[in-house]
Amino acid sequence: MLTHEPGDSAGHRLDPRSKLALQAGFAAAAFAHTTLRGLLALSALAVAATLACGLSPRAALREYLAVLPFLVLAPLIQALTWGAPWLVLEDAVQPALASWRTLLLLLLAAAYVHTTPVSESRAAVAWLVPGRPGRLLGVGVGLVFRFLPLLQRDVRRLRDASRARLGDQRSVRDRVRLVGVGGLRRALQRADRLALALRARCLSYNPTPPPLAFAGRDWLAVALTLLLAASAYAGPLAAAVA
Repeated sequence: MLTHEPGDSAGHRLDPRSKLALQAGFAAAAFAHTTLRGLLALSALAVAATLACGLSPRAALREYLAVLPFLVLAPLIQALTWGAPWLVLEDAVQPALASWRTLLLLLLAAAYVHTTPVSESRAAVAWLVPGRPGRLLGVGVGLVFRFLPLLQRDVRRLRDASRARLGDQRSVRDRVRLVGVGGLRRALQRADRLALALRARCLSYNPTPPPLAFAGRDWLAVALTLLLAASAYAGPLAAAVA
């Protein structure tokens, strides 16, 4: 399940602010370098970063199984035409590269969630956005990171229960309806319980944050972020000059 796992990998030892900066630099480079060569280089970097966080790329992608069909079907749909030749492969190139780029961003996001406690993410967001808006945004981030794994677990249990009752022999429409309605019901129930728990515990939007401090390895991550940002700026600039 896509959630924080304690560990001692290189990614676990990084400050959450440097990891957020690295993700921003990677996203900028991914949107700037849309060629096959650029995405291959970014793919190698994303896989290396995931392994450095003690997370298998295959295990990370397994958490996005619900998204993968859309990333695969989008280029195929773009290539379809209303008439002969019915399929234009050239039209699928750019959507395929966009799907590839999205997959790399999801892979890096999984590595971040795997290595970063919710409290540190909340503190990093509150540090990045000063004042009350930052504190409220940090509360939202913390609630999402805690609430989403529970919803994933509920949907997985519903699917397992459906299979145990021979639900896999039903039509696709019936399976989607059963899991969808059941998942929505569980989500509403958990939302009610969450609201009650927050009132009972007198939720504070300004808690004592965990200590955050940069180390030498964090400055290396910042340097890599600057390199990615510089490459994102230099790529379009070189194309404009040419």
